[in-house]
Amino acid sequence: MLDYQATLDYIAEAVEPGFGKGKVADYIPALAEVPARKFGMAIQLASGERFSTGDAHEPFSIQSISKLFVLELAMSHFGDMVWTRVGKEPSGDRFNSMIKLEMEHGVPRNPFINPGALATLDLLMSLKGDAKHRIRNFLRYLAMNDKVDVDDVVMRSELGHASLNRAMAHLMKGYGNIHMDVEDLLETYCFQCAMAMSCEDLALAGLPLATGGYTEMHDSAVLSAAQAKRINAVMLTCGMYDSVGSFAYRVGLPAKSGVGGGILAVVPGTMSVAVWAPELDQFGNSYVGTMALEMFTKLTRTGIF
Repeated sequence: MLDYQATLDYIAEAVEPGFGKGKVADYIPALAEVPARKFGMAIQLASGERFSTGDAHEPFSIQSISKLFVLELAMSHFGDMVWTRVGKEPSGDRFNSMIKLEMEHGVPRNPFINPGALATLDLLMSLKGDAKHRIRNFLRYLAMNDKVDVDDVVMRSELGHASLNRAMAHLMKGYGNIHMDVEDLLETYCFQCAMAMSCEDLALAGLPLATGGYTEMHDSAVLSAAQAKRINAVMLTCGMYDSVGSFAYRVGLPAKSGVGGGILAVVPGTMSVAVWAPELDQFGNSYVGTMALEMFTKLTRTGIF
């Protein structure tokens, strides 16, 4: 059997030359204060074994990785109705671009760019009950960690710099694709993005996507096998902002990134992998995190191609 612990420890040392080549996100002031040289990585096997290295136990702001979990929640309640509100295609633009959104009459290209995440969340908020509690409880359940919670400082910082997201929401509302009050929607969106989880939390939370929606640890089906398959497909083609082709070429796994420096990747049938390194490349993905995942798939031969 492959020595996963030795592999992770080797990667933690091997990525050292990558530090300093990216830049910590600063458009959300609270994120700019995160130490740039943090690094953590964790893998969660379908067998239940988990291995980690570095700062894998330290919570960080998951940001756009939350879009993946909100999509899971929405699909579990609404099924394919989700795709009446948002598409499945790569955007080719930055995650916060409005160019195609206006051209395509308020229907976002996919659920992993900001307008697509807002449309997905808007659908989820149509359910009775508090959407914030639903999202937090779902993340706690997936991570099997009742300490998973929102980072209030990040949430307030993000909400105070949400003008572009607010504009997107109003534009979509004008086209009839947002139904909730825009300010309530934005507050809930900033709440989901400011959820703090560790690599170990994320690796466990992502495991159902690797195992057809069911894990023995969660003891219930989080998603159907078809839903897990479809979400993995959209992650592969849309999960890494506008560098999905480069990421697929280098890493070869479905994955979702966040500007907090996290990336959650899925090895179908085998494991989920989470990595955190706050410095970002020009596309908003973790520079060192992408390096680490590229090394991991080469060393373990776990890419899907």
